[in-house]
Amino acid sequence: MATKSLKARQDELAIGNKQLEILNGGPFKEGELPYFKDKIDQIGRFPLRPNKLEILQINVGYMCNQVCEHCHVDAGPDRKEIMTKETMALCLEVIKNTGAHTLDLTGGAPEMNPNFRWFVEEASKLGIKDFIVRSNLTIIRANKKYYDLPQFFKKHNVHVISSMPHYTRGKTDKQRGDGVFDKSIQALKDLNAVGYGMENSPLKLDLVYNPSGAFLPGNQEAMERDFKKALKEDFDISFHQLFAITNLPIARFLDYLIASENYEDYMYSLVEAYNPVAVANVMCTNTISVSWDGWLYDCDFNQMLGLKVASTVKHIKEYNEVILNNREIIISQHCYGCTAGAGSSCQGNVI
Repeated sequence: MATKSLKARQDELAIGNKQLEILNGGPFKEGELPYFKDKIDQIGRFPLRPNKLEILQINVGYMCNQVCEHCHVDAGPDRKEIMTKETMALCLEVIKNTGAHTLDLTGGAPEMNPNFRWFVEEASKLGIKDFIVRSNLTIIRANKKYYDLPQFFKKHNVHVISSMPHYTRGKTDKQRGDGVFDKSIQALKDLNAVGYGMENSPLKLDLVYNPSGAFLPGNQEAMERDFKKALKEDFDISFHQLFAITNLPIARFLDYLIASENYEDYMYSLVEAYNPVAVANVMCTNTISVSWDGWLYDCDFNQMLGLKVASTVKHIKEYNEVILNNREIIISQHCYGCTAGAGSSCQGNVI
């Protein structure tokens, strides 16, 4: 288990261009596998264009209390990139005027941003239909100043989506570090105690599963049943939905694939699992991703590769939804991860 981010280790994979070089090379450059653009061109989807904006996803910083093995953000305690209050204020202005019905706050651990609570308080006043905070759970138990987060979330009717790699200690700790499972269980109990995740409760608590190795997730509905049964029987924990997300071959997961000599096999698996039906609903078609410093991206994954939107509007300070809706979405081979099987997005399966 890594203790530092790729960036702190000065690893070449911390650079987006190096990752893209790998994604565009190997079996794709040699013609053994088709480029993603050619695959979607066969169904008349290239160039890929956005539909109506529904989700504004804002990354408020890469700082995190964990250094997870597969983190596509390459987050960790050593990452100091944090959204300022000034940039948050620009985001609030956009939220007031955007057509998006969902606000999705992510990180790192978004709760570690010193202005996180102010931002949530201000954003909650703007009438967004679905206000999501993506929590790694352990942050709730990391320090006494975070212990009241469940009550804070409840006060502002926040939809909590939490990372939970597995319902067993071994698989969770393997991916996220020793002790993560036990802290996650306690955090889930804390959320349940204030009403989150309970049957018929309006306080939504969803979990996110992503595989701990170089394989694709199984059926989302079947896994949800397994998670619910195990967590209820073993810990008396309840939650609403489980989202199964495919690991995309970028950042630390790409590093893992290369180190374990699974990269080419994994890319073959993604291409073989490509489902053309999933292309219509990939997250980049209804989402704008905002980085900690205000730059705009087609999705969270493109943000981590440094692929800003292909538009004259590239920053939150010049945000123009009409212009952005006329752009072409930037794609590369990592996009196969969002179209494998039932498809994958931050909200789980797309079909």
